[in-house]
Amino acid sequence: MRKKRNFDELREIEFTPSINRYAEGSCLAKFGHTHVICTASIEEKIPQWLKNTGQGWITAEYGMLPRSTHSRMDREASKGKQSGRTQEIQRLIGRSLRAVVNLETLGEKQVKVDCDVIQADGGTRTAGISGGFVALAMALNKYKSKYNIKQKIIREHVGAISCGIINNQPNIDLDYDEDSSAQADANFVISENSKIIEIQTTAELSPFDKNIFIDMMDLANEGIKKIIKKQKEALEKFE
Repeated sequence: MRKKRNFDELREIEFTPSINRYAEGSCLAKFGHTHVICTASIEEKIPQWLKNTGQGWITAEYGMLPRSTHSRMDREASKGKQSGRTQEIQRLIGRSLRAVVNLETLGEKQVKVDCDVIQADGGTRTAGISGGFVALAMALNKYKSKYNIKQKIIREHVGAISCGIINNQPNIDLDYDEDSSAQADANFVISENSKIIEIQTTAELSPFDKNIFIDMMDLANEGIKKIIKKQKEALEKFE
């Protein structure tokens, strides 16, 4: 068992909406010492392959600021290309958000969700998904109001959390030190109705059996329910 928290205890989580005056939706997501600024921008331009389909699109971009970690890293722009990790994470964020959006009701609009890590201590992708949803919901609520759209665009909330195995015990919401020493780690993306959207899991030291995996998934599901509750509280304050 870890020293600082119980195995089923989340870090202190906070969503602060409307932290950017220009974006249609914005949120500062804090998962302990991991802080991610999320903004959602609605654009008329959609991917070429969606033109004249009546369907919209949700996409995401992810990045870490140079001093978001213990030592400074170079901006990826200075290297001329994004890392494989960055591309994988932003695709995950985009897939996770699209899964709970009615793209037909959105119409031929594209929402770009930017997730910029200003401080990293584990779980940046899960914080990006959870905070990115708040920014997206804000933007789409404004869009619905502006165009008097009555149908639901967002079907349900979505949240994400990490889990890992420490000393043969599943633990939730790992920080960097915990993740670095875990026997296995996983990221779960689950909807408000407990539907699985995506699971990423890897054994670091040795294989683990399905019972431990199920324990991790149950932990994640309960943790995401708490995250979604905080999302709703943040959105209610904004409204």
